[in-house]
This record gives sequence, C-alpha cells and structure tokens, in this order.
Amino acid sequence: MSTLLTHIAVSDGKIKRSSLEVLSRMTELAEANGHSSEAVIIDANASDLVEEVQKYGASKVYTISDPIFENHQNTPLLKALSKVMDEADPFVFGFGSTEGTKDILGALAANIDAAVLSDVSEFELTDDGIKATRPVMAAKILSDNKAHGDNILVSVRSGSYDLNESPTEAEVVDLDFSFDESELKTTLREIIGASGDKIDLSEAETIVAAGRGAKDDEGQELVNELASVLNAALGASRALTEAGIMDPSLQIGQTGKVVSPQLYIAVGISGAIQHVAGMANSKVIVAVNKDPDAPIFDIADYGIVGDLYKVLPPFIEELKKIKG
Repeated sequence: MSTLLTHIAVSDGKIKRSSLEVLSRMTELAEANGHSSEAVIIDANASDLVEEVQKYGASKVYTISDPIFENHQNTPLLKALSKVMDEADPFVFGFGSTEGTKDILGALAANIDAAVLSDVSEFELTDDGIKATRPVMAAKILSDNKAHGDNILVSVRSGSYDLNESPTEAEVVDLDFSFDESELKTTLREIIGASGDKIDLSEAETIVAAGRGAKDDEGQELVNELASVLNAALGASRALTEAGIMDPSLQIGQTGKVVSPQLYIAVGISGAIQHVAGMANSKVIVAVNKDPDAPIFDIADYGIVGDLYKVLPPFIEELKKIKG
C-alpha cells in the first residue's frame, strides 16, 4: 500500500479550497487502488485546521506548527515539506496550483530528486506513476503527460475536481520543527493584498466579471450591484484593467488570474481566447453581450443577447425578489 499525500495550503488562517479539491481526488484514488490518503498542514496554527481536513477522507494528518508560517516564505516551507516527505514517504504528493505552490514546486522536486507535473487539470494513477492532462497555449491545446518514479509531485488547477466529503477520524501526527531565522536570505517587510473587503477571486463560488462593454460609470454601477446582490467576487477583462477602470488584481485570463467558480457571469466580455483561458473551467457560465456572434457564447451555458444596460436592471430586481 502506497501513500497519497496532499498539501493543505492555508491563507489568512483559512484552508484554500483548491487543496481540499486535491484531497478529495486523492481520497478517491486511494480508495479505488488500495492506497492511503494522507494530508499535511503547515501553518502557525496548524492543529486548528485538522477537523476541517478530516471531512475529506484523510486517514492521517501531519501538522507542522511554527510562527514562521504566519506568512508564506519559501525557505522554511521547503524545509518543512522535505521533513514531511521523509516522514510520510509518499508515492504521490499533491498540491493545489496556487501562487505559493508555483513558487516552491520546482525547488522541492530538485531537492528530493522527484518527478513533477505542474498545473494539470486532471490526473490518475498508473502502475509506476501518474498520467495527467495539462492545458497549454492558453488552453487551446490539452497536453497528455506521464511521470514515474518513487516520488512524484503534482499540482492541480483550481476547480478541476469537486469537493467530496468523506469524514474520517484521522490519526494526527504533530511533527517537531524549528527554523533559525538567520537562515533567511530575504526579508518579508509587507504584504499588499487587494484593497477593501473584496472577495478573493481564486476562492470565490460566484464571480461577476466586467468587460469593455461595461466600461462607463453606469455599466460599472450595474456590475457592482449585481455582484453585491449575489455576494459575488468582482472580476475584469484585460481591457478594463489596462484602461485603469478596474484594479489589476481583478484581471482574469492568460495574463491574470485563473478562476473556477460555481457560477461565472460575464458582462460585456467578448470572449477572446486570452480571457477564456482564465475562466473556462467555471462550472456554469452565463454571458451577457449585445453581439450575437461574440465568442463568449461558444463556451457559455446560458447566453443573453442584449444591451447590458437594459438586461441587468430587471435581472437584478428579479434576484432581489428571489432573495427577499
């Protein structure tokens, strides 16, 4: 029996949904192949998060707690990950494809001489490793990849798998860890996040995204109101962020963020391939555009052809009635 280990990424004391998606998939594969699904939490308060992780099928949960993990720093995280690798000796070590993971995955693979497949959209076990599908060239091509070896690292795009609860009474293993801060070659002075109380795009269940068609004040007001009614995160196309109309941190697409909400509402977005690369993995896509030939309708589950200034007001009012 081999170990399938999942790294549980934490930000501001909360578990990243993408990590639990990977754990759900690992548990599924473990049950189907007679392996063990395990997880590791590395955080300043790792023990506080064990209960949530146990909902998704891990039979054993490793915890590494230290104040150094209050914020993401590569050097101590790599040391902690190497320690848990020595302890658990996993056949496959899975990660959510977060920005933090992208920072350290290559270095971790080099440190432990492991095979690695990054940013995949699906994966399964083979006799001696894994095979995976990876979107490339702005998701225009799906690349089939294989990796084999004693240790394999894989990072998985957010939204690739559903969350499937499979509650367990996991064995909890607290690993000793110490880190001399003099080993740090960089100094973390400040973390600048999105301003205000905006919902994190990468974790949002619902996103309302605005494109060039909603660039004036009236269009922005309608988009903001729709997002508020749905308690949704705000997103934007590159056209709006480059024009300075919306914050660059809200850009979705090939050169922005990759998102995978349950519901994605595209308002005034034409659907250029660069934007689609960042949101095509959404579960349900609703498009509002006055151009019936807009490419966004090719991937939308529901399309509304019409002027957003005429479509959104009654749409918003109807949503308010439903919520009321």
